[in-house]
Amino acid sequence: MEEALGRPAYVRRVLQAYCQTPGTTGRVRQPDRRLAAQLHERGVPLQTVENALLLAAARRLFRPADAPPLVTVRSLAYFLPVVEEVLELKISPDYFRYVRAKLQRSYSA
Repeated sequence: MEEALGRPAYVRRVLQAYCQTPGTTGRVRQPDRRLAAQLHERGVPLQTVENALLLAAARRLFRPADAPPLVTVRSLAYFLPVVEEVLELKISPDYFRYVRAKLQRSYSA
C-alpha cells in the first residue's frame, strides 16, 4: 500500500522523478507543477507516475539503432498518455523493477 502524501510532497516527488528521467531536460516549468498538482487531485498514485516515467524512458532508450534520434523531453505533459496507459494496466510490480534495473545497467555501462 502506498503512503498518503499531501499535495506539496506529491508534487515535489513527481517533479523530482521527472527531472531524473533519462531523456528530459531536468528542468521544471510552471505547467509541469500544475500538471503534477492535477495528478494529485485526480488521485493518481505516485507509483503509477513513477512507473509511467520509467516505461516511457525505456521505450525511448531501447529503440532500433537505425531509428532517428529523439528530441529531449521538455514537459511532464509528454508522459501523460503513458500515465493513463499504466493506470489501465494490470502489470506486476516485478516488471517495473526489471525495467528499472535494465535502465540502470544501460546508463552505468
